[in-house]
Amino acid sequence: MKIIKRSGTEVGFDITKIISAVERANNEVPEKDRLTKDQIREISSNVTDKCLRTNHSVSVEEIQDLVENQIMDRKAFNVARKYVTYRYKRALVRKANSTDDRILSLIECDNEEVKQENSNKNPIVNSVQRDYMAGEVSKDITRRLLLPEDIVRAHEEGIIHFHDADYFAQHMHNCCLVNLEDMLQNGTVISETMIERPKSFSTACNIATQAIAQIASSQYGGQSITLSHLAPFVDVSRQKFRRIVKSEFEEAGLPLTEEKVNEIAEMRVKEEIQRGVQTIQYQVITLMTTNGQAPFVTVFMYLNEVEDGQTRDDLALIIEEMLKQRLLGVKNEKGVYITPAFPKLIYVLEEDNVREGSRYWHITKLAAECTAKRMVPDYISEKVMKQCKDGNCYPCMGCRSFPTVYKDENGKYKFYGRFNQGVVTINLVDAACSSGGDMEKFWTILDERLALCKKALMCRHERLKGTPSDVAPILWQHGALARLKKGETIDKLLYNGYSTISLGYAGLYECTKYMTGKSHTDPVAQPFALEVMQHLNDACAKWKKEENIDFSLYGTPMESTTYKFAKCLQKRFGIIKGVTDKNYITNSYHVHVTEEIDAFSKLSIESQFQKLSPGGAVSYVEVPDMKHNIEAVLAVMEHIYDNIIYAELNTKSDYCQVCGYDGEIQIVKDEHGKLVWECPECGNRDQDKMNVARRTCGYIGTQFWNQGRTQEIQDRVMHL
Repeated sequence: MKIIKRSGTEVGFDITKIISAVERANNEVPEKDRLTKDQIREISSNVTDKCLRTNHSVSVEEIQDLVENQIMDRKAFNVARKYVTYRYKRALVRKANSTDDRILSLIECDNEEVKQENSNKNPIVNSVQRDYMAGEVSKDITRRLLLPEDIVRAHEEGIIHFHDADYFAQHMHNCCLVNLEDMLQNGTVISETMIERPKSFSTACNIATQAIAQIASSQYGGQSITLSHLAPFVDVSRQKFRRIVKSEFEEAGLPLTEEKVNEIAEMRVKEEIQRGVQTIQYQVITLMTTNGQAPFVTVFMYLNEVEDGQTRDDLALIIEEMLKQRLLGVKNEKGVYITPAFPKLIYVLEEDNVREGSRYWHITKLAAECTAKRMVPDYISEKVMKQCKDGNCYPCMGCRSFPTVYKDENGKYKFYGRFNQGVVTINLVDAACSSGGDMEKFWTILDERLALCKKALMCRHERLKGTPSDVAPILWQHGALARLKKGETIDKLLYNGYSTISLGYAGLYECTKYMTGKSHTDPVAQPFALEVMQHLNDACAKWKKEENIDFSLYGTPMESTTYKFAKCLQKRFGIIKGVTDKNYITNSYHVHVTEEIDAFSKLSIESQFQKLSPGGAVSYVEVPDMKHNIEAVLAVMEHIYDNIIYAELNTKSDYCQVCGYDGEIQIVKDEHGKLVWECPECGNRDQDKMNVARRTCGYIGTQFWNQGRTQEIQDRVMHL
């Protein structure tokens, strides 16, 4: 059995340390109040048994809580008091310098929590370690100096989650929709170097990737670009090639017709599109930002975003090439084509591409083939989104955060150049369990927790207030988000709906299960679940009115937090069947991963909840190998178009570097009961010698996951 020390290091369980700690407290009280040796051994044995019955590696704090409870059970109150005092004194010592051990464990790669905190970061790499080290300092400062004590306590107890505390000390925001059009058409500045309007499509692509890297280093969340902003530069290249072809033929003294000029120029345009798209794909994958990972970037592919005619035809060519290259994949160190995590792709389904015989059906079919093999693109329904967003269709920021509908001072809808200030997530399961099943008490507790969330969100907002544009010139001064002056603060962008701030939520399924005894897919329980969602929306609307800030409800993409919340729930409420008996809780409004339901029913049911999650949400269906069943993929895509704003298909894409197996790598238990990945062909369990890609919580992860998320992945049932 393994335990996790405060530094994050995973070590073997040692019962003698429990015995020693209890004996130390025991020896400090009068003999008449002492425990017997048999009682001390019994306490240690009981604690060991309880640890073994948990489904995760327990922490030192959890073990100490169990010891304390065992001492109290034996009415040895003086001993318990001494034990608590000892813990308190040790905590004071640690508080004086709470980061050294964690930083040292990071450098030595011993920190199990950090190793699997982010499924797209390799904790062995120096740049990742440097980012994590800075993050530990930031978290320490945030806990001790920057946040109110009640927020810190609620975060540590898993009542709420204050996201990205490792970046909170700096004046940084979460995620954004890049105004690439402004940067390309009007020029920008990258690393104090003037970048003028590009003279070709390939140059535009190169500038875009350089901007992506700079933006990723200036914020801590994801960013999205649209190919529509690159499409006009295809014709710039086309006109250039026409001039070059004419010049070449004239110099050679060869006869030339306009038709021939266009034919040759078009051939060169297609070659340039191929090179430009390749630049985007390989640059994004190989760039390493200052936080030690490839830029978390989403590429939006929406044909109807540009006017019909040459520009839309050119956009169609770019989208087609983007899909072809992603379908091929990228080579790993063994030279084998595998599935990369980024860039994430989103393809918009619309009337002229969604059904066989429609104008761009060939691109949609290619998208289906790409999804079947590489898990992307994901899909947005233009039809459903327009119904929910005042007739607009636009991308999310990063993995799922959607900006609110906003009009500028000229009454024109604006989406690109906008950003999210940050996220705080409420644990709905904890609110339910704290109520004991009393419905009236539940709503009271929920409101108390929401007030806490608002307070935490306002801390985020206040941290950004007064931020000078100089902290990230590419964002605030050179067009990515704004064109502010040097020294000007970003304050005006924090109000009136220009940016958003997100109330996240987690565990709607478990919350509903506890309060009603049923899943939120059940018609009897569904009204309660929808009422909870509406209540959260009402809170956001109230706060917006009070503060003139666009608070928005956001389906949190929990990665490591799902494990943290689960452990906190088990500690506070024990094991409750169907509620706290897993090492994870369900993301946002999703149907529980173990629930048997078909893909079409799942998407239809979840669409009701997605509409009540306007600040961001994505649904998924879990599917087997679909490479030979593209018709089924297309059927799901058509259902998405008719029913839900944003959804994706989870396929499998693995490779064993030891034996060359390219099927699904399995999750098994090792000799310590820990979940590990194993090649079913050769038994390889070395994570450094396999490539595994799984949908983590909206985006693809490739660097493995903590025990809670790994169990969740293992438990997923097929929906098709």
